[in-house]
Amino acid sequence: MNLKSQAGMGIVVTCLASAAMASPAAAATTVPVAPVDVPLHGLGTVLPTETPTLRTGVPIPLPGAPMGLTGHGEGRFQPVLLPQLPVTSGVPETLVSAPLPDAAGEDPTGRALVAAPASELRATTPGAILGLPVTLPRAEALGMPGAELPQAGLLSPSVTGGLDSTLGLDRPRD
Repeated sequence: MNLKSQAGMGIVVTCLASAAMASPAAAATTVPVAPVDVPLHGLGTVLPTETPTLRTGVPIPLPGAPMGLTGHGEGRFQPVLLPQLPVTSGVPETLVSAPLPDAAGEDPTGRALVAAPASELRATTPGAILGLPVTLPRAEALGMPGAELPQAGLLSPSVTGGLDSTLGLDRPRD
């Protein structure tokens, strides 16, 4: 590898590292997605008009700190917990645009548009809690812990977010 290619590789690696360091700060203010333009050029051989366009993105899930690590009951030992993990992601902005041919003539009538704006999506993973089969030491039992049936529970997952879409017609401008 010559000196020019090593310098070029160093610049590329430096740019990637600085982008990776800047991405957590940018992700905190916007919906985390990676934009994608889907190539539909292969449809040009079977469609009589120009090919449709599809712009969307790939969601990037960002895990948060585990939740529910401090649950306990009075007079009992700390239960065994499988904590819930919050995950924040985004539904990317999606735009599908296709030309509408004029059935009577040669002039196109416009483009059909289907658009869905970006929105934030929050989810939590399922969790579990399992109580121990012993109680704290009791004075009436000479300081010995008591036995009891263990209690178990599942913490349900949740998903919150909003989806919205529009369908429209974009007329060509003269």
